[in-house]
Amino acid sequence: MALRINDEAPDFTANTTAGTINFHEWIGDGWAVLFSHPKDFTPVCTTELGYMAGLADEFVKRNTKIIGISVDPVDNHKKWKGDIKTVTGHDVDYPMIGDPELKIAKLYEMLPASAGDTSEGRTPADNQTVRTVFVVGPDKKIKLQLTYPMTTGRNFDEILRAIDSMQLTAKHQVATPAQWKQGDDVIITPAVSDEDAKERFGSYEQPVPYVRITKQPEG
Repeated sequence: MALRINDEAPDFTANTTAGTINFHEWIGDGWAVLFSHPKDFTPVCTTELGYMAGLADEFVKRNTKIIGISVDPVDNHKKWKGDIKTVTGHDVDYPMIGDPELKIAKLYEMLPASAGDTSEGRTPADNQTVRTVFVVGPDKKIKLQLTYPMTTGRNFDEILRAIDSMQLTAKHQVATPAQWKQGDDVIITPAVSDEDAKERFGSYEQPVPYVRITKQPEG
């Protein structure tokens, strides 16, 4: 059964570049981004890991931790960090999970059970489905997942934008329209009556009966 949005993110204990962690305990009461890579020392992933390191302060502002995973041993990850610094100029200070037995890749259904139990001898093409971003909420449920092909670098600015939206909509009964960004107008959800909407949000535009547009709530 494939993992879906609002499923509980599978818990695990794993070795990382920051020591052993239990995933749910490591998340704590905040948000988390788990993003996976098919192999160490691959070009696109090198740029991605460095770019995420450059965004570290932005994730901190959003009470969101970031953690990478590649189906290679932690010792390889530590060596890879030097290349990432050379290519991108950023030090990777967030944890990188080692998954040499492919257990977490299978747990998150990025690889099939038939993939075996070792990363040895596997090529990036063998692991090409290990290219998923999972955003996990404080309730340990999956809030978003995106899978990219190996040749397309991920847009982590979009992940930040999506987290802004999810955190806003988790607090207020609103939704965000296409291309929304922080500070833009939002949509009042159908669960809010017109009377309640006026009391809570003040004035709003209603171009059609089921679309009510208002200013982004504060706080």
